Amino acid sequence: MAEYTFFDRDLSWLSFNDRILQEAARKDVPLMERVNFLAIFSSNLDEFYRVRMPVLYALDKLGKLKDTAAGNSPLVLAQAMIQHQQEQYGQIFNGDIVPGLKENNIHLLVNQPIPKKINDAVQDYFFSQVMAFLQPIELSDKKHFFPQNNQLYFLIDLECADKTSKVIVLDIPSGNLPRFFKTEADEKTYILFLDDIIRYNLDKLFRSEKVMGCYSFKITRDAELDLKDEYSGDLSVQIEEQLQKRDLGIATRFLYQPGIPLRILHLMSDSWGLPTSSHVQGGNYHNLKDLFGLPVSIPALRYDKWPAIIYNPVDDHETIFERIEKKDYLINTPYQSYGTILRFFNEAALDESVEEIYVTLYRVASDSRIVNALISAASVGKKVTVLVELKARFDEANNLKWAKRMKAAGVSIIYSITALKVHAKVALVKRNINGRVKYYGLLATGNFNESTAAFYTDHILMTTNGAMLREIELLFIFLSRREKPTSPDLIPFKHLLVAQFNLQDRFLALIDREIANARNGLPANITIKLNNLEEKILIAKLYDASQAGVKINMLVRSICCLVPGVEGMSQNISIHRIVDRYLEHGRAFIFHNNGQPEVYLGSADWMNRNIYRRIEVCFPIYDEQIKANIIAMINMQLQDNVQGVALNTKLENIPVVNDAPPLQSQKQIYEFLKQKAQP
Repeated sequence: MAEYTFFDRDLSWLSFNDRILQEAARKDVPLMERVNFLAIFSSNLDEFYRVRMPVLYALDKLGKLKDTAAGNSPLVLAQAMIQHQQEQYGQIFNGDIVPGLKENNIHLLVNQPIPKKINDAVQDYFFSQVMAFLQPIELSDKKHFFPQNNQLYFLIDLECADKTSKVIVLDIPSGNLPRFFKTEADEKTYILFLDDIIRYNLDKLFRSEKVMGCYSFKITRDAELDLKDEYSGDLSVQIEEQLQKRDLGIATRFLYQPGIPLRILHLMSDSWGLPTSSHVQGGNYHNLKDLFGLPVSIPALRYDKWPAIIYNPVDDHETIFERIEKKDYLINTPYQSYGTILRFFNEAALDESVEEIYVTLYRVASDSRIVNALISAASVGKKVTVLVELKARFDEANNLKWAKRMKAAGVSIIYSITALKVHAKVALVKRNINGRVKYYGLLATGNFNESTAAFYTDHILMTTNGAMLREIELLFIFLSRREKPTSPDLIPFKHLLVAQFNLQDRFLALIDREIANARNGLPANITIKLNNLEEKILIAKLYDASQAGVKINMLVRSICCLVPGVEGMSQNISIHRIVDRYLEHGRAFIFHNNGQPEVYLGSADWMNRNIYRRIEVCFPIYDEQIKANIIAMINMQLQDNVQGVALNTKLENIPVVNDAPPLQSQKQIYEFLKQKAQP
């Protein structure tokens, strides 16, 4: 590999969170949607501290962090970026959101005493509801206390009657009660943090002591599960054991309100073994992902509704399978109704001709209609085989719950091996029609999850292409063996691109073909849409293509290690990001092929984990109309000058400014698909 330059993965991730913050700062975004972007930012940052900070700390300790081009360690730069973002966050929240709510007669009380006019209502709520969950614990050398992961607490400094001091840790029970309390008075709406209801009633809890100080804090812990590759027992047992330990992980962030006396800060650090590197001063309020639940229900403060399009409804006299036999269909969520996908599983469960159902499940909805359909199918005697990925981070417990329920109902459950996640999103149904077996399949870019389908942009291909679906069947046969691939030629995939088998090699070959075309004076370009881009062999091949004259347009939502626009390396590569009302989640790969474009969709980002440690499936689009529609939608996104930004060589999100009429791609795609749905 040539000496190429790459963005640092973690700084790139934080750059994406900066893009979220940009959206929260926009005056033209409805106020409560801006609140949601602040909540997304906070949730993302919590995950960064749980998942990535432990890696940065470990690499820094081992001396394996290389300085960036700016001359600083990625850890130092990450901490500086987070600090700057937190300051921006505070300015947006206090300078825009709180005043904006007040303009709408909603008084969100932040760092304010409780007004007398609502005091009675607050007192009643405190005594009747809040006190039941409060558990004050004295912090001393003699008593052991373990702060739970991301649990909110107060640290209370008390002076006793004999002038001695006492330090109390008091929980803020936001897991048991809503984080916000809403009440009305004088035709005004008041919203209080649960924290402040407790803070301003401490004298009711400590009547014999004097409260000298009250400070909020929380501790974020490493979320990685310690799964053993050589483990030979039931993976579900190992997952259950590790989930019980997850919240006992090493502290990666001790976030606290400024002003805690130094003696108490040292006592806390010593008592709980908090490394100095984890100390982070914050504001008075933490876990602001709870802003998702801010109780404001004014429609004008939200996005206008885009009702999901009912696409290609099936005739009353035919099944969904008979409809798919006529042609392939592509469902584009959330623009188009997910009901078509639910119908696929529901009909498969009850159609007498259906004999076998196979599906991979990575993240399952908490109240999954799809899983209930699979249980129904098993209960009426169909052979149902489900690969449940128990290692889907933060969804392990929910997936484990559904796996047990399906297994009890007679579903054959497959778990992946410890060292390999199955991230593919595929389903296969086999029907017996007059003694002949027919195949029907779903191949998707996102999870079979009706909850996330309401706000993740994804593509689901419905097809009866026998060649592709027999390859899906071969993949399930392989997965049932619970083996790691030993040879890329183990299964001769000709249509599908499958990580661990042929995916990386096929993508490299497709890029090489564009390089050859460019060198032969033929038109050559590549368009790729991903969530994340990290894997250096594939990035280097894109750099090679750029130098050969191939035009490369990329949409990369989050992590991006490719540095665009560098003369002599990537001058023909542009990177765009889109953040709007829906989360961009689909993956698409378009190769010009001298005017005969090849289009692939799939589950695979170009990350090390996807390429080397997962089973992923990307699939070709053969239907010319579907292919044209995908290309049209991707082009709309590349032209987005309302919600689109370009990533520059400094990892900055630069708004797209040009003379073209305003184009908001998600709105444009919605209108495009709505027109396609017209009879």
